[in-house]
Amino acid sequence: MDARTTGAAPRPGVGARAWADEAIRRLESDARRSADTHLHRVPLPEEWGVDVYLKDESTHRTGSLKHRLARSLFLFALVNGWISEGTRVVEASSGSTAVSEAYFARLIGVPFTAVMTRGTSREKIALIEQYGGSCHFVDSASQVYGEAARHAESCGGHYLDQFTFAERATDWRGNNNIAETIFDQLRLEPHPVPRWIVVGAGTGGTSTTIGRFVRYRRLATQLAVVDPENSAFYPSWVSGAPAKGGASRIEGIGRPRLEPSFNPRIVDRMFRVPDAASVAAMRDLTARFGFDAGPSTGTSLWGVWQLVSQMAAAGERGSIVTLMCDAGSRYRGSYGDEGWLAEQGLDPAPHAQVLERFFATGRWDG
Repeated sequence: MDARTTGAAPRPGVGARAWADEAIRRLESDARRSADTHLHRVPLPEEWGVDVYLKDESTHRTGSLKHRLARSLFLFALVNGWISEGTRVVEASSGSTAVSEAYFARLIGVPFTAVMTRGTSREKIALIEQYGGSCHFVDSASQVYGEAARHAESCGGHYLDQFTFAERATDWRGNNNIAETIFDQLRLEPHPVPRWIVVGAGTGGTSTTIGRFVRYRRLATQLAVVDPENSAFYPSWVSGAPAKGGASRIEGIGRPRLEPSFNPRIVDRMFRVPDAASVAAMRDLTARFGFDAGPSTGTSLWGVWQLVSQMAAAGERGSIVTLMCDAGSRYRGSYGDEGWLAEQGLDPAPHAQVLERFFATGRWDG
């Protein structure tokens, strides 16, 4: 039986519709009170001829890119009649999505449970609980899907299922999605149509939304996706067939399976990034430019700097955009801790040297 339809409190009627109408109004009014996130220009040597922009999604109310997805998922569930008054909302999440969903669940007055691995950062768990959500832990990433569906069914709740519905819940044609806002913010820049947009993939919803948007608008921008070690996305893209992966050490991106929301056909290029390189690039961003970002942003930057080097070497002028998905403050006890990194077998030092040589010469030898 589909957990999305079990136990839904009352049958559709005047009372149920009135509650849903009010819930949607609260979500829309919350969005209307919020400005869009900043698009920062990262200063690079002018002679390289490449402008890099960082869209700072950490400035959302819940501190991450997943704020957009969570709002879309709640709206999608409400207009489909899957959430009613009192429905417990359940999600399988590595952390940031659950933080944002806990916020929106509290906003419309429904209980929320996040199913996640025990290794999720303490900072994210605290934020979920701060917004009134509860956490249900499993041992491995591959268990979160089935356990979330089982938990929702057992309590008559609704499983939001971000990994299936991320690409459906967001309107890729526009409606203030992240792709539309990026191009709007670039409108007065020297290169308003970027050569590349570089993103990581967790659900795959962001890359799919951006890829669809640039094709729909017939733009010359190409989409690059970065993927951490062990993730199933990169080998699936290379082979053209679904591949199996393992647990990701970079929170928020990388999955053990090819998620339904990830569309490899619209990805122009992929980079497999060593986990320690993600940490090195995350730290370098703070030290060199003053931006405090999480590890998935470091993964993206490892791909961005390679593209910058290739464009500069070819004499190609243009721009590249990537996302600052969340803040490094969420990871002080993990990626910011030397002891934790050693336990994980992550040594960012050799990759930091690659970055030093790149910024000194403009050439990439990683």
